[in-house]
Parts: sequence; structure tokens; C-alpha cells
Amino acid sequence: MASPLARAASLKIKLGALVAVSVLFATVIATVGANSKVTPWLVVPVTIAVALAVTQWLAAGMTAPLRAMTQAAGRMAQGDYTSAIPVGGNDEVADLARAFRAMATDLQDADQQRRQLIATVSHELRTPAAALRALLENMADGVTPADPANLESALGQADRLSDLLTDLLTLSRLDAGITDLRLESVAVQELLDQVVAEYAAGGRPVTTQIDVRPPTLTVRAEPARLRQAVTNLLDNAARHTPSGTTVTLTAATAAPDRWHLDIADEGPGIAEADRDRIFERFGTDSAGGTGLGLAITRWVAEIHGGTVAAIDPQPGRRGARLRLTLPTDPMTRIRPDSVAGVRMPPAPPTPPRAPSSRPPGAPIPLDLARPERAVASRPRPAEGPVIDGLFGRVWPETVREGRPRLVALAALVGAMAGLLLPERDTGIAWSVVLLATGAAVVMAARRRTWMTAITAVLGVGLAALATLRAAEVVVPLSILAAALLIVVTIVPVSSAYGLMGAAAAWPTAGIRGLPWLGRSLARSGTAATWWRVARTATISLLALAIFGSLFASADAIFGHWVDVLIPDLTVDTFVARLFVGIFFGGFALAGMYLAINPIRDEALTLPKGRPLAHPWEWLVPVGLIVATYLLFIIAQASAWLGGHDFVQRATGLTYADYVHQGFGQLTVATVLTLVVVALTVRKVAQADPGDRLLLRVVLGLLCILTLAVVASALWRMHLYQQAFGYTTLRLLVDFFEAWVAIVVVMVMVAGITFRGRWIPTAAVVAGAALVLCFGLLNPDAWVAERNLQRYAATGKLDGSYLTSLSADAAPAVAASTLSPADKRCILGNGPGQFLTEDDALEWNLGRVRARAALAQVGPGQASRSCAPIGS
Repeated sequence: MASPLARAASLKIKLGALVAVSVLFATVIATVGANSKVTPWLVVPVTIAVALAVTQWLAAGMTAPLRAMTQAAGRMAQGDYTSAIPVGGNDEVADLARAFRAMATDLQDADQQRRQLIATVSHELRTPAAALRALLENMADGVTPADPANLESALGQADRLSDLLTDLLTLSRLDAGITDLRLESVAVQELLDQVVAEYAAGGRPVTTQIDVRPPTLTVRAEPARLRQAVTNLLDNAARHTPSGTTVTLTAATAAPDRWHLDIADEGPGIAEADRDRIFERFGTDSAGGTGLGLAITRWVAEIHGGTVAAIDPQPGRRGARLRLTLPTDPMTRIRPDSVAGVRMPPAPPTPPRAPSSRPPGAPIPLDLARPERAVASRPRPAEGPVIDGLFGRVWPETVREGRPRLVALAALVGAMAGLLLPERDTGIAWSVVLLATGAAVVMAARRRTWMTAITAVLGVGLAALATLRAAEVVVPLSILAAALLIVVTIVPVSSAYGLMGAAAAWPTAGIRGLPWLGRSLARSGTAATWWRVARTATISLLALAIFGSLFASADAIFGHWVDVLIPDLTVDTFVARLFVGIFFGGFALAGMYLAINPIRDEALTLPKGRPLAHPWEWLVPVGLIVATYLLFIIAQASAWLGGHDFVQRATGLTYADYVHQGFGQLTVATVLTLVVVALTVRKVAQADPGDRLLLRVVLGLLCILTLAVVASALWRMHLYQQAFGYTTLRLLVDFFEAWVAIVVVMVMVAGITFRGRWIPTAAVVAGAALVLCFGLLNPDAWVAERNLQRYAATGKLDGSYLTSLSADAAPAVAASTLSPADKRCILGNGPGQFLTEDDALEWNLGRVRARAALAQVGPGQASRSCAPIGS
């Protein structure tokens, strides 16, 4: 994905433009949202998401060369110089990438030349060493006499070995492509006689025929290198000629300043396609061979300013014919186009050198002179975007390929939310959007377990609460419970820390998944595909608007349907729909990214701490907590047995004030007890059976006492509600205490086997089930009914609180024993004050029942001057 800042000539300009454009986008979006009266709960996350997306888009490719160079450096340390470095733009990073790529090319060529020189020397040392050993063995066995001639031949082979070893010292000059020649006058006839004699003395007799014209032909050359080239040519011909045939060496002048040497054999010959390849390093003909000797011959010819080639045999003959053509008086300083058949790379400031003769992309040949290192000998640097460095260890990206379909599905969910939710109260539209969002996330997950079925069942029920209930507290609770259900379904969590980390990972996925989003858009063929989508959508909407307006003006019923189905698209509502669409689409996309790339639970789980050395280190503090619980329960029993008079004498408080005083503290205490149990299990050594039994007894007693405290808290809340009235918040706290009690029972069950990895998932399922029960209970209606029953029994009623309840409470008020005037006052100032007609997508059972109750009671007048109800 190319960045719009790619053409900027400076990295500082890019960074400045990046910050300026991101801040500008964020400011414009926040300002438009605030002016359009969009709630801050939508403006803030949407502004952050858009700013991050713009930053990712503008910064695309800015650091790609740096990451590529880091990876290439790691591979170069292992001997791989072929890594591709992307270079684009004109800034400092691009310049560095170009310099790095040039350096990698130079290092590759230098390494290749060093390896080839070692291979060359190894090959050339083998031939004289083998000949010398054979000659000496023959002398030792008495087969060959140790006369001066044979000793002279052995000395010649030793001299050749010495010369080859000297070549190792010229490595730096070979790498530079410059070779100084030590020229001497060489009698060609004498040179050929020596080469043939040395070759025959090596134990490999061959029939040869030497023809030099004129016989006194004398040239200038470096004798050792020329002998090396002729030996390689003779060795190649001898290996391919059949037994009983002759190898012919013919030397003659070819021009006033040049001469040539032809070496012909009677073997199978060389195919046309192989005639050039046999002179390349490791290039062989169809008959096989290493291909090193002829490559060295080419190098010798080139440093003398000559050539070597395979030519057609003489008429009437068969076999191979190789011709070495050299100047009779070469220059003493030669810069050849190639060294041993390898073209030299361009290296500034010297003029560019010819391109490599090796085909593009062909692997660099290996040899025994330098064994290839194992690929896994050194860890390679981490690959991926910069965000991987921030999240990589905790949240590695296991799925890197883009998923355009998931992005399209998230866009569809966002478009649905933007069209259906704004300007509508909770109802069918909300249930549909919530179901679509949850289904998209769960279906994107690769995991299919028993939790998937439980989430589907509970999720449908939680989403349906938006249609069944009008209470404002129900929908946020159902969304939170459903989100946690989805989290434990798509992410395998086994600890409370993992659960909290996975829950936080959903919104954080908006940042973690930005590179993945870019790859998904790039994979879909961004420019062409999105242009087609935009063009098709524009044409479709235009056609729909034209024909829809014509038919709406022609028929009243069709026009009514259009008014119901087509949303209001004023400027303010359009902005609101845009914010809602981006929020829900981004929320769904973040969830789908978490589903396909779940965060690692083990990375979020705290490591096992060092166990305590002695049991008393944990037994004393936990025992004190248990003793405190026992004293509290004794105090509760005393208050319960002593009654109101005992409480008033001991504390000076009424019983109602007494039970209200400590409810919040008891709730905190029960939650802290779970923390104490978790910390104790982490720090206590469990290897010894006695320690495990003691841990079970003490923590089991603590959990039983905690359940007693929970029961006390629920009893206190019951008495307080009887004394001061019922509220939705107090009912919700009762459900929370019940959930804490369920979790405590789970902890007790897990304490039997010391296996509690299932507790986080089970706790979420229990919480979601309680939220569903809370919504199905119809909390506002339940609270209204209990308060009206209390009014009938005591004559006490908080009428102002009843007016704050939602439309769910209207049927209970209408069916009460209140006077018609009081009913109309409560309903007119409360549940019925803001009731309006709903469209088909806004249908809600609570509001439907409220309208029926209002019709039963009669129209009420919204006024704050209603007479007080009760006392």
C-alpha cells in the first residue's frame, strides 16, 4: 500500500506532514461530531480510530526499508546476500536502502570470488599433488628409477604446488580484478614437451602428438600460468579421448601479433549448446566433470589478453577441439573482463563492469571449500510491521494474510448500524444489529467448542432484551455480558488475568490489527476494486432515488413505505449515522481480528511465584482473616437474636440504619476474599499432601464463611429495601452478590482437585446468565410492583422515584391501587412522558405495554406540580 508521502524528499518533512494531517483529521472529526450533538461516547473512539487509520495510511512504507535491512543483515550473517531491499522515494531512508543494497551486492560478489578462488586452488592442487604422489610411489616401489630425469619431474610438480600456494597471497589483487603478469620468453615446443612429460609421469599415460609451426615459435607469457592452462586443456582432452586414440597439440602463429594452440581429441565431441558453458565455473558438458579446469584456463587466457573457445574439429575428424588464442607479446598489466569466468560487478568510482554471466536468480554454487552453514545456526530477526515490536511477545500475529471478506463484512455491519440505529430507541433494530455484530465475530473464529453453542443461545437472549425491555440499564448490561461471552469463546482463557487481558484486547485490536487491515485492503486490489464498488454504489443509489421518488409521489401507500424504510438524511443525522457506522463497523472488525488472531493467554498469565518456605507464613494472615469473619458472623447472629432493641442499645442506630450502614463494605469484603484465595493458592507449596490438605481446610472454611457473609449482605439489602423502598440499582446489586456467591462455590469445587482453569469461562457464563435473568425479570416493573405493594401495606411511596422508571413500569402503575389522578401524574411525568409512535424497526414490547397502560388510565399531564404521594 503506497503512501501519499512517498515522493517527499526528506524524512523530517514526512514526519511533520504525518503529524499535521493526523491532528487535522482528528480535529475536524471531533468538531463535526460535537457540532452535530453526537454523544462523546461515540466521538472519542471514532476520532481515535480514524486518526490511527490515517496515520497508518500515511506512514505505509516509511519504515519498510529499515525492516528489510534489519532482516537482510541477519541473513547476511548466515551467508545469504540475496535478500531484496525495497527502495522507493527520495528521502534519507531510501538513500540508506540504496547504499545497503549496493553494499550487499559488493559483499556477495566478494564472497563469491573468495569461494571460487579457494575452489580453484583446491582443484589445481589436487592434480600436481596426485602426480607427485604417484611418481614418488613408483620410485619407492622400484617401478620407476630414481634417475635425474624423474627427480627433475618430481621437482617440477613440487614447484607447481608452490606456485599454486603463492596464488593464495594474490587474493586481494584478484578481487580487485587487476593482475600483474611476470612475462618471460617461452619456447612453445619446450613448454608442450614439459607438460606432456609431467602429465605422463603422473601415472596417466596418454598418446600425444605435438606439432609446432614453426618449431622455433617463441612467445612472451607467464610460464607458470601458461603451463597451468595447457595442463588443464590436456587433462580435459585425455579424460574424454578413448583408449588407443591420440590427443593432438598444434601450435601456430595466427597473425603477426597472435598465436594459437589447438588441442584435439577423438572423443564424443562437444555439443553446440555446451560450447560456451564448459568454460564457466562448474559448467560441464553432457559427459560430466567439475568444470573448474576450463574455467581457470579461460581466466589465464583473459589475463594474458587472449581467449579460449571450443571450435569445430578439422574436416574428416571427430572429437572435441579447443583453441587457446594469445598475443605474442601481452601487456604486463591486464584488467580482464572476468576472473575465472565470473564477471566483475560495478563498483564506483571505477567504470561499470560487465554483467554477470550467471543467469539471473541462479543459485550461487557451493563446494567443499566452504560448507554451507546451517540455516538455523542463528535466530533471524523478527519480521513484520513496527506494531509487532509493541505487541509481538504478548500478542504475536499468527495469521498474516489479509482477509478482504472480513473487512467487507465489518463494513456491512457498520452500514447496517448507521442506517438502523440513529433516531431510534431500543427495539428490533438494536437486536438485529447486536446479533449481526456478535455473529460476525464468532463466525470469524477458527475455534468451534461447546462454548460456541452456549454463546449462541445466551447471545440471542441478551440481544432480544433490546426488543423486550425499555429500561436503559438493560441494554448496556446485555452488551457487556455478550461481549465477555464472545471473548471467552474466541480466546482460550485459563486465568482471571487472562480474562481481563482478553477483554482489553478487543478494543486494543483496533491498533494491533492496523497492519492486517492494510494487507486486507491491498489484497483486495485497493484502487480498482474500491473504485468499482464506489461506482456501482453511486449508480445504484442514484437509480433508487430517481425511481423511488417517482413511485412515492404516484402512490400514497408506497410513499408511506418509503418514509418508513428510508432514513432521514439531514446533515446532523448523516453525521450521527456516520459515527455510529464507523463505531460498530470498527468494533466488529476489531472483534473479528481478535477471533482469527487471538491473544496468547499464557502471556497474560502471571508466572508461578516462588512458594513460601514455611506453612505459617500464609497460615497466620489467612487465619486472622478467618477469625475476623467468625467474629463478624457472631456479631450478625447477636444482632439477629437481640432484635431492634439490642441494636439500638449497642449502637444507637435504628435497625434500618444498621443494616444499611455496612452493605457496601460487605460487598467489597467478599470480592477481596476471592483475591486472597487466589494469592494464597499461588504462594503455597502444594507438593506435600499435608500442605494440600491444610490448604483445602483453611480456604474451604474461608469460602464457607464468605458465603455466610454474602447471605448476610443479601439479608441486609432485603431489610433495607423493606424499610426505604426498592430501586433498580439495589436489585442489580442483589444479582451481583448472587454471582459472587456462585464464583465462591466454583472456587470451592476447584479446591477439591486444585484445577481451576475452567473458572474464568464458567464465571462469565454464569454472569451472562444472571444478566439475562435480570432482563427477563423486567427490573423496572418488578421494582414498581414491590414499591406499590409496600405502599399498600405501609402507606409509604416515593412517587418521584416511580416517575424516573422506564416504560416497563407503566403496566404495574396502571394496575395498582393508586387513585386515577396519582396514576396519571406518575405516568405523565415518568414512563409515558416521552412515548412516541414507533416504526416497524423500533418496535419494543415494553413501550407497547406502556401505551396500553396509558390508554387504560387516560391521558396524563406532564407536570411537576403533582400532589405528593404517600409520606
